[in-house]
Amino acid sequence: MPIERDDFFFMLGLAMRAGQLTFGEDGVKKAIASGSAKLVLLDAGASENTKKKMRDSCAFYGVQLVETAADRLGYAVGKPGRMSAAVAAGGICDKLISMAGA
Repeated sequence: MPIERDDFFFMLGLAMRAGQLTFGEDGVKKAIASGSAKLVLLDAGASENTKKKMRDSCAFYGVQLVETAADRLGYAVGKPGRMSAAVAAGGICDKLISMAGA
């Protein structure tokens, strides 16, 4: 079930301002493979192909994946249309994981 909590998206906006997010399919896949990503966020509105690629990459490298409600990811970070984001390891990432219940 996609996450819809407003406080989660507020914290995600803080992560954006702190420079802890990587966007775009290629950037997220690089962050996953390099080990710098501890959490991957995937918008429910993403294509099935993108969802499959992200799920497979996260499963292979052992990175947690959280699906957000449709169109909420991009608006939370001030970049509408973004379908995936990787969160770098750190305190903000740990807080997002606990808020998501992942």
